[in-house]
Amino acid sequence: MTTATAPKAQTGDLIGQIIYAVRSMGVAPIPRNYQLFYDAYIGSNADLTRELAALGSRATQEELDDIASRYLGTGQVTVIEKAHDRLVTELDSLLKLLKQEQASLESYSRLLGETASRINSKTNFSSDLIRNAIALLSEATGDTMAHGEKTVDDMAQRSHEMDQVRKELDEYKRIANTDALTRLANRRAFDERLASVFDNATSLPVTALVLADIDNFKKINDSFGHPVGDKILATVASVIRANVRKEVFVARTGGEEFAIIVEGNTPDEVMIICERVRRALETRAFRNSRSGVNYGPVTISLGYSMASQAADPGELYARSDSALYHAKNSGRNRTVCFDEAMKKDYASKSWLIYKK
Repeated sequence: MTTATAPKAQTGDLIGQIIYAVRSMGVAPIPRNYQLFYDAYIGSNADLTRELAALGSRATQEELDDIASRYLGTGQVTVIEKAHDRLVTELDSLLKLLKQEQASLESYSRLLGETASRINSKTNFSSDLIRNAIALLSEATGDTMAHGEKTVDDMAQRSHEMDQVRKELDEYKRIANTDALTRLANRRAFDERLASVFDNATSLPVTALVLADIDNFKKINDSFGHPVGDKILATVASVIRANVRKEVFVARTGGEEFAIIVEGNTPDEVMIICERVRRALETRAFRNSRSGVNYGPVTISLGYSMASQAADPGELYARSDSALYHAKNSGRNRTVCFDEAMKKDYASKSWLIYKK
C-alpha cells in the first residue's frame, strides 16, 4: 500500500488498486470499507496507511470500523446501518400485516358474493334459511369490522414507529454527510451528489460543477496558526453559502477546497454566481475584533465546467479542476470557465502541479 498522494487524473487507476486491495485482503465490498481504503491510498494520513496495511489478510470488519472511526470519524456509519435495518424490519412486519388483512377481506368478500348469489337465484328459501344467512353475515361483518379496527390501530402504531426510525436515519445521515468545521456537506456527500448529476441527461447543459480554493491558505496557517485558519475556513464557507441560492449544493471537499453544484443556469449565469461569491470574499474584512490583527486579504480562485462538457462525473471534476488551475496560474482571485483550449493541459496532466 503506497503512501504517496495519488494525482487526481489517475483516479481510474487508483480505484482499480483499491478494488484489488479490498478483494485481496478479503474485506467486505461495502461503501465504508472503500472509503477507508481510498483515504489510505491517497496518503493523506501516513498512520492510517500503515495501520491498515498491518492488518494484512486477517482484517475483521470490527477492526476496520475501529480504524475508520479513529481516523475518519465514521462512527456514525454503523449507527446508520442499524437504523436502516430497523426500518427494513418494520416494513417487513407491516407488509405481513397487510397481507393478512387482505386475505381476511378477500374471504369476507367471497362470503358476501356467494350469499348474494344464492338469495338472488330463483331457488325458494325458507324464512329460517334466510334468517340464518342474515345472522351469519351479521356475525361475519362484526368480526371483520373488529379485525379492521385492530388492524388500523396496529398500522397506526407501526406507522409511528417507522416515522421515528426515519427521523433517526435522516439525522444520522445528515451528521455523517456534514463537515464538522464548516457545517457544509462533506466529501462523502459531495461524491454521492456528483454521481447523481448524470442521472438526467436533459439537465446537463444547465448544470455546472464549480471548484473553489482559498488563495495562499498555507501562508495564512503558517503566519497565524491553525485555529485562525479554521475560523477563516468557517467564515469562507458561510460567505459562499450566503451568496448562492438555498437549493444550491455546497460542500467542503478537503482542506481549503470547496465545491458548488449549480443547476438550472447557463455558463454565463454560473460566471455571475461565481463572481458574486468571489467579490463578497474579496471585500470582507478578516480582522480579530479584540486584538485588531488583520488576517486578510482572503481571496478564492474558482474554476467550473458545464456537465455537458464531460462524459462522466470523473471527467467533469477533472475539467473543473483544470479551470481552477488556470485561475490559480493566471493570478488567483478570479473565475475561469473550462474551454476546449484547456484540453492539452488536461491531457498532459500538467495542471496537477500548481501550487496553492
